[in-house]
Amino acid sequence: MVDLLIDIENTPGSLAKVAAAISDAGVNIASATCLGSGGRAELHILVPHAEAAKHALAISSLAVTSEREVVVVDVEDRPGVLADLTRRIAGAGVDLDLVYVATQDRVVFGAADLPALRAALGTDAR
Repeated sequence: MVDLLIDIENTPGSLAKVAAAISDAGVNIASATCLGSGGRAELHILVPHAEAAKHALAISSLAVTSEREVVVVDVEDRPGVLADLTRRIAGAGVDLDLVYVATQDRVVFGAADLPALRAALGTDAR
């Protein structure tokens, strides 16, 4: 899947505008996380169809700042799962630069070295 980063205004309705544009295009948002204070915020969304989402955002005058392939891992919803996965990743010497939880009990990981990240996670990674 692809993580899209969108720089948005940190005002009421900004997230709704993004979500509406993407859903109107028929694209499912598998996960979203937004961080920001002051006037701007960074919105990360996980989508299975990046081109359709980017097109829908462009029509709505919203720009994708960056996009990147990420590794998505199906997990069991129980204590210790994230600790176990991140210990494996750390043991392989992989430096994570993005982590968030997605729908349907999944964790999203980003790293500069995706092949090493996938190798560290083994068959769990996709």
